[in-house]
Amino acid sequence: MVMDFHAQTNKYTYTSRQADPNWMNLLEKILDYKQVEHALDIGCGGGIYMKALVELGIPSVTGVDSSEVMLEAALENCHGMQGVQFHKGDAQKTGLRQASSDLILERALIHHLRDLQPCFSEAHRLLRPGGIFLIQDRTPEDCLLPGSPEHIRGYFFSSFPRLAEMEISRRHGSNKVIENLRIAGFREIEKHTLWEVRHVHETKEKLLADLRARLGRSILHALTDDELERLVLFIDDCITEERDIVERDRWTIWKAVK
Repeated sequence: MVMDFHAQTNKYTYTSRQADPNWMNLLEKILDYKQVEHALDIGCGGGIYMKALVELGIPSVTGVDSSEVMLEAALENCHGMQGVQFHKGDAQKTGLRQASSDLILERALIHHLRDLQPCFSEAHRLLRPGGIFLIQDRTPEDCLLPGSPEHIRGYFFSSFPRLAEMEISRRHGSNKVIENLRIAGFREIEKHTLWEVRHVHETKEKLLADLRARLGRSILHALTDDELERLVLFIDDCITEERDIVERDRWTIWKAVK
């Protein structure tokens, strides 16, 4: 079982969070976002990071996704925000106008792609000269960090090694990403590491409920309901302290210039 991004039952899976302030701070450091008139969020999901780009002060943001269900969720999530538009399209062939954007964000997208070149070439086509391409995803090294109350994902892989194998099989190493960016014509490539707060769970029970709902966790759709319950009970045993659980994930962010 894998997550179906086109299913109505998963519509709100990626709408319930807000972008971590640490993510916002990193973008302010590595981007002159005041020079960005139009940004694309390709693979926008439920619009969480579209909202963040608007909050940074970018006047026009277009969310692109291949799933009508995700776009419906993003539209609801961004309700009332000025300057947001939506477009149904594939990351490898969006159908959007050439050289029409100053910034492209692709967060948690490239691990769905076997071949990076069509996606990166399309981003290069869409950017104006000097435009910025931001890719955020996990490398194999990011994924396999040990489990802890701060890094819940690590428990998934210690409990079910096949999830680790699945995760590694779909993740791209940093050298591969950088090489493909260069082939696509990008320059001034930078690599950044970010520990991003995923969520602050007020109680362990709320964390366990979040896991049982598979909320925002596509990899858990690879488990049966019985396996998921075994994982939840394992994590229940591992976390013994009664306190806020500040869950973090480690990400790699690549910045490249056209």
